[in-house]
Amino acid sequence: VQLVESGGDLVQAGGSLRLSCAASGFTFDDYAIGWFRQAPGKEREGVSCIASSEGYTYYADSVQGRFTISVDSAKNTVYLQMTSLKSEDTAVYYCAAGETRWVVAGAGDPRLYYYWGQGTQVTVGS
Repeated sequence: VQLVESGGDLVQAGGSLRLSCAASGFTFDDYAIGWFRQAPGKEREGVSCIASSEGYTYYADSVQGRFTISVDSAKNTVYLQMTSLKSEDTAVYYCAAGETRWVVAGAGDPRLYYYWGQGTQVTVGS
């Protein structure tokens, strides 16, 4: 099982970025994919999650209306489209996979995810 994030960059406030999470070794039939972020000195925060087999999505209040999660099953890739970026969105972003049956009960809880990517840096300049 492997998760590889990409797409992180330096962007100005108000700008947009699209992160990708390429998965291998499993399919999205039984696994949900979550996006988390961690800023220096802060705890890891659940940002968004998608369980395509259940038609389920989750967004943290801090990103609701600005971020959109989507999945391309043919490519086994999950995307996080981020718009109206703010300086407080600056963090390392990680994608993670967990069994759908558990994740949908608490999508923002990192303890429910088994597999993690290495992270990609997003920096939003003011």
